[in-house]
Amino acid sequence: MTQMLNIIGGGMAGSEAAWQAANAGLQVTIHEMRPKVETFAHRTGNLGEMVCSNSFRSDDHEQNAVGLLHWEMMQAGGLIMQTAHKHRLPAGGALAVDRDPFAQSVTKALQDHPNIRISYDEITTLPDDGHWIIATGPLTSGSLAEAIQAETGAEALAFFDAIAPIVYAESIDMGKAWMQSRYDKGETEAERTAYLNCPMTKAEYEAFIDALLAAEKTTFKEGETAGYFDGCLPIEVMAERGRETLRFGPMKPVGLTNAHDPDNKPYAVVQLRRDNALGTLFNIVGFQTKMKYGAQKSVFKMIPGLEAAEFARLGGIHRNTFINSPTLLDDQMRLRAKPHLRFAGQITGVEGYVESAAMGLLAGRLAVAELSGQTLPPVPGTTAMGALVTHITGGAEAKTFQPMNVNFGLFPPVDGIKGGRRNRKDRYKAYTDRAKADWQAWLGQTAQNAA
Repeated sequence: MTQMLNIIGGGMAGSEAAWQAANAGLQVTIHEMRPKVETFAHRTGNLGEMVCSNSFRSDDHEQNAVGLLHWEMMQAGGLIMQTAHKHRLPAGGALAVDRDPFAQSVTKALQDHPNIRISYDEITTLPDDGHWIIATGPLTSGSLAEAIQAETGAEALAFFDAIAPIVYAESIDMGKAWMQSRYDKGETEAERTAYLNCPMTKAEYEAFIDALLAAEKTTFKEGETAGYFDGCLPIEVMAERGRETLRFGPMKPVGLTNAHDPDNKPYAVVQLRRDNALGTLFNIVGFQTKMKYGAQKSVFKMIPGLEAAEFARLGGIHRNTFINSPTLLDDQMRLRAKPHLRFAGQITGVEGYVESAAMGLLAGRLAVAELSGQTLPPVPGTTAMGALVTHITGGAEAKTFQPMNVNFGLFPPVDGIKGGRRNRKDRYKAYTDRAKADWQAWLGQTAQNAA
């Protein structure tokens, strides 16, 4: 193939799209504005940089929809999942990675690929010709976002995504904290002790909630509204919904036994997850926040074990823009008004690293088929990949469209399998068994078409 595919954005989606297209023989140029043009959330110019959590979430491909998506991407030779497994850290049943080596490996793989060129420039307008994938993610530059809005004639939707703080391990008081994964989950000792736990009594929890609610928060710019994605709510917003909300969310004490005081069950538990292979950094799980930096330090140091905590990174908050994909994209993820422009990743209204990379994988393969004069068969809606792309390109209600993680609620029912909580395990296994068979059949069919 002699035609060029241009990809705007070198995050999860852009990196995966480039890898898929280049491996199919297409010449690819990745246009990444970093490090020349910085964002407040990124620290490097690496491709595939993780700016929030270091977790790809559950790796369980039999009982979890995101774990199934991991599996499907691995079957398709996905760069992001392959690299994640090379740099994984103990995290119970989750797939967490050492974020810097992970991004460095993604960058090197793309730099070394003979069919890929990387251009570190900012694209500020929508190209009028050529073949393009726009995978600029939640931090799309202002100029390009304005160009997209002008072209589509639709308001870009937005919510605010929050970043959790990271603590230096050596500053944590292990006389109060202990290592344990919830329900001792994991096949190895490292997995079963992947999380660091800080217990709270009822009095400590109540004082923490009081301080959290009273803490000074960042203010929004004029015209902005706090339309948070429910899967990434700041902890103070959760606390505002009810004083017990955090005890049933990121601070739930279930499945944990205080190693220092096994006879007394904690009223609440704050969990931290290892953020690098050396084990020198831990991020506070689920503690996305919009508190000001000074307030964060004082409030978080109320957590038993973190009284002397030193922070490698404090929490933050940023605007996350995405398009109304059900009204703007066709089933090939192309902009209906300009079909030479294909969108992928978080800007399409999927939420999460895994979902973003998955949509990049699919966009890359769709672009290869189009440039070679073929049309791929629709991805079965019974697969995780198909359920997700169906949702964003027409399955969702356009009037109420919001970012979505992959979940079994997007899958069509399996005949003969009962609903309800009691049958959930069997139902999820039926979903994943069916999805795996259908995904492998689709991959085989697309490979035959390519041949």
